[in-house]
Amino acid sequence: MEDAMVLLQTGKRLASAAHRRESICWSDDSFSLSTININSQPSTPPLSPLTETESITHLLTHIKLLLRRRASAIAALDAGLHSEAIRHFSKLLDGRRFAPQGFLAECYMHRANAYHSSGRIAESIGDCNRTLALDPTCIQALETRASILETIRCYTDSLHDLEHLKLLYNTILRDKKLPGPAWKRHNVSYREIPGKLCALTIKLQELKKRVGSGEVGNVDYYVLIGLRRGCSRSELQRAHLLLCLKHKPDKAMNFIDRCELANEHDLESVKDRAKMSALLLYRLLQKGYANVMHTIMDEEAAEKHKNKIDALALQLQQEAEEMSERKMVENKNKCLISSPSIVDSSVFQGVFCRDLSVVGDLLSRVGFNRQIPMKYEGLSC
Repeated sequence: MEDAMVLLQTGKRLASAAHRRESICWSDDSFSLSTININSQPSTPPLSPLTETESITHLLTHIKLLLRRRASAIAALDAGLHSEAIRHFSKLLDGRRFAPQGFLAECYMHRANAYHSSGRIAESIGDCNRTLALDPTCIQALETRASILETIRCYTDSLHDLEHLKLLYNTILRDKKLPGPAWKRHNVSYREIPGKLCALTIKLQELKKRVGSGEVGNVDYYVLIGLRRGCSRSELQRAHLLLCLKHKPDKAMNFIDRCELANEHDLESVKDRAKMSALLLYRLLQKGYANVMHTIMDEEAAEKHKNKIDALALQLQQEAEEMSERKMVENKNKCLISSPSIVDSSVFQGVFCRDLSVVGDLLSRVGFNRQIPMKYEGLSC
């Protein structure tokens, strides 16, 4: 029996790997089979009514198409190819073919995990909102959305989701069974609920302390919008426009039109839950846009003020250098004017009289042994 289980698990792993490899090479419309005319207009009537066998064949082909696409998307998600997984889940969820309510809720939850791993926080929260609109008892969606909101420091909304999760855990312990039908897949077993409830109670106490201490206004809106700190005004406006086009409350409920609800009476409740969660997300995005725009405007004003101060300092430095050069030129001119241009003549007169007396002595000694009378009075200087 153990060998058989090992073989089954190995076969499942190999099949998932094969689907993942094929999903990389296939195009977006490669999953469509020729027996299904997906692109046909709904207003065009069929040439002939389908028989019961043909209807069943088409239904089974459509189910096979959905399952193959989901298997490829989950395989890509397990392999860490988040963009590939998002592409396949988007083809499933945004297509024109109807799908069951539980199937769509599971696909939205998987795509939310892929968005979260890719760092696209707003899209992840949006898919969690759609999952909870279709299935309010989805434990994984509540845990994921509460964790994301805590990551961006939106503690009030995270506390609300954890309170809802605690109420759901208490309901499970009271009823002694997991919510939904017996065949429904859960990411948690009944035996794990008491331990998770104790950990959840401790987490709630920590968040209540943070909220009580005033840590409710420092939401990381950059992570929510998907921008880096220090981004430009154009980057913020582009990201905000794309998010608004995708998460407007009136457009956030379009997914219900592609959903086959198990009970038509649940349609209004699904719409109410989807509209309320979409409105909360849209308001959070608007608040984030206003906060980030205010920060960018402050940074631009500070940068403008800094450039103005730098220009003024440069101008003052240039004026100081010009004044210093002007003073140097003036000092040099003063030195040239104040230098003595006339030398004292008495010094040269003394030297001339002394040389003249020596010449007179020499002439009196060498001239025909005849002494030439010299009048030193006339040679006096």
